[in-house]
Amino acid sequence: MRRLRALLVKEFIQMGRDRLTLAIMGLLPVIQLLIFGFAINTEVKHLSTAVYDQSLSSESRELVRSFRATGYFDIVHGAASLEEMNTLVQGGRVKVGIAIPPDYQERLRSGRQASVQVIVDASDSMSAGSAISTAQMIGLVKSQEILLRRLSPGRAGPVELPVDVRIRPWYNPDMVSSHYMVPGILGVVLTMTMMMITSMAIVRERERGTLEQLIVTPMKTWELMVGKILPYVVVGYVQLTLGILIGVAVFQVPVKGSLLLLYLLASLHILASLAWGLLISSIAKTQMQAMQMSFFGLLPSILLSGFMFPREAMPLFFRAISNILPVTFFLQISRGILLKGVGLAILWYQVVALSGLLVLFLGVSLLKFRKTIA
Repeated sequence: MRRLRALLVKEFIQMGRDRLTLAIMGLLPVIQLLIFGFAINTEVKHLSTAVYDQSLSSESRELVRSFRATGYFDIVHGAASLEEMNTLVQGGRVKVGIAIPPDYQERLRSGRQASVQVIVDASDSMSAGSAISTAQMIGLVKSQEILLRRLSPGRAGPVELPVDVRIRPWYNPDMVSSHYMVPGILGVVLTMTMMMITSMAIVRERERGTLEQLIVTPMKTWELMVGKILPYVVVGYVQLTLGILIGVAVFQVPVKGSLLLLYLLASLHILASLAWGLLISSIAKTQMQAMQMSFFGLLPSILLSGFMFPREAMPLFFRAISNILPVTFFLQISRGILLKGVGLAILWYQVVALSGLLVLFLGVSLLKFRKTIA
């Protein structure tokens, strides 16, 4: 019993000396609870919406208010043309576009049916499902209100719904979930492997003592770091190629855009993930710490990037955190190119964001890394 007690004391002392591990052990459950409690929400509300109101009548404004009142649609743009509204949906600036025809008021007042077009970005099947069901319900409720005012007592027989909400799901009309998930898996796999492998690269050299051989060379710090990450760029491209081949052959994921552009922009994501791993390796003292810190960064990359749960359903605080994750922007790039067929004119913001994160992670890594044996 005395020997067991001595061993337990020794283990607790060792745990107390590893402050980084203690911090991760204490923070990880707290962060998991906060993320799952606040950020993970399958009920998608506050979808950014653009409205092209050609009628500009009291009836059309009442319809727009009905959409806003549900809490599912946030009217953030008033489009001046149908082309502008379509461009907003295509560029991902809005998830829903509502087009009200110029004769909307006239048709309702004359007892005829008025059609309202609702364009939904269905590349995210979860968000699209909420938007479609709510829009159809709004059309049905508005029609019932109008019919109650229009029908006279004792009148029977079939009637035509006054408001016909016509849904146009874009990019994934059949709402196939694999078309949404597979491009996301590409980004998550690249993040996971690139970050975890590279995070242990410098630490492994330090633990094995082979870092000494690199230190005595005339190699500069940035040359050493670039030399450590470039081989993994090839590994990343191999993984990306395999993922695309499996996605197309097995899951019938469409490729509507340029694969060359996808490969070019994937290099930014791969390099940013590798730089993130290098930053971890410059902080961690052991491979165990590097693995723990990698997992600590991988968890929000999966849960907050929009891979599994729509970012629109998350609180603003967690959406802000997701903006420092490289995979957040690569998911938008991969889904935009594969499902929407968009180009640099639409994806320029994601390119700038990924480039900024790459410079940030690599710059901090260079500042923290010292070509000395710790």
